[in-house]
Amino acid sequence: MSDQDNKQLPASARKLQKAREDGQIARSRDFGHLAAIAVGGGVLVAGAPTASAWLRDLLASGLTFNASSVQNTGFMGERLLDLAMKMLMIVVPMGALMALVGIGASIAIGGWVWTFKPMTPDLMKLNPISGIGRLFSKQQLIDALKASLLALILGTIGAFYLKGHVESFGGALAMPLPAALSHAGSVILGGLVLLLVALVVFAVVDVPLQKYLHANKLKMSHEEVKQEHKDIEGNMEMKAKIRQRMREVANRRMIAAVPSADLVVMNPTHYAVALKYDEAAMGAPRVIAKGADLMAMKIRDVAKEAQVPVLQAPVLARALYAHAEVDREIPAALFSAVAQVLAYVYQLRAALAGRMAMPGALPELNVPVELDPHHKPGR
Repeated sequence: MSDQDNKQLPASARKLQKAREDGQIARSRDFGHLAAIAVGGGVLVAGAPTASAWLRDLLASGLTFNASSVQNTGFMGERLLDLAMKMLMIVVPMGALMALVGIGASIAIGGWVWTFKPMTPDLMKLNPISGIGRLFSKQQLIDALKASLLALILGTIGAFYLKGHVESFGGALAMPLPAALSHAGSVILGGLVLLLVALVVFAVVDVPLQKYLHANKLKMSHEEVKQEHKDIEGNMEMKAKIRQRMREVANRRMIAAVPSADLVVMNPTHYAVALKYDEAAMGAPRVIAKGADLMAMKIRDVAKEAQVPVLQAPVLARALYAHAEVDREIPAALFSAVAQVLAYVYQLRAALAGRMAMPGALPELNVPVELDPHHKPGR
């Protein structure tokens, strides 16, 4: 069983995107040929009167001679060069227009892709063994058969059409030049229409065929799908490790800031929030550290070592943990409750310094019930 036989699953969005970045997209040459020839033929038909008059004048000027021109040995070269330049003025713009139409038709099928990867040198393509495999691949065989069939059909149509119109072309020789050009143009236009019909049939078949072959080429095996999932999970694990590392750095920074706090509010073991207030530099108290569970215990221990007051205020601690951000001022709705706690701490410090009597218990704090994450409405 070949490797392609094992690939029965459709390509994932990730593989399709990677293939697109590598320049691997569905393209239909027949559709591009059809669009270019149809537009080119349409332009010729639309400009036939002008083109006929221009060709007539060009032939007339090219076949005009006088005695001096015949005696000049370099005149024929100059005349041929002049005629060639005039023809190029028509042929080059027409060719450029058809090329642009072909490119536009290709973009319409597979979309716009800007990449230089297909042009990157690949030494593996010089390997004759792998080259033989690519030469006889399903894609190459289908393209070769399709191109041969198209050439055979177009050649057959052209041969039968010319055979049936030999007398029409021969009769043009007996006509005046303007009439001969018009007659030959109408005959050629009939043959062009037949060729376009054949190209339309091939394009209608080739566009879905190329999309099918492209999708079939990118099919994935079960092993490839599993490996892609592993790669994605690996990336997710790496991102998770990065986020964990960032959290650890933030936690260390918060722990280092705890000794500078004015107080720590706890719940009493699940939440801890360290607050700092500088009347001269801050408009409101600021949270410099917060944590839950083990982090809360770490904040409490560091605060006690640094002799920072640790107060048990469960409702306030929960509200601050849920609604206040580190390095940000506390919410305005908690100003009153935090002011009560700070005032109590200042009284404690004054009492310990012997400047006033020891205050009693911490008064009931004014914490809005809707800010308590443990509060249940209706209770």
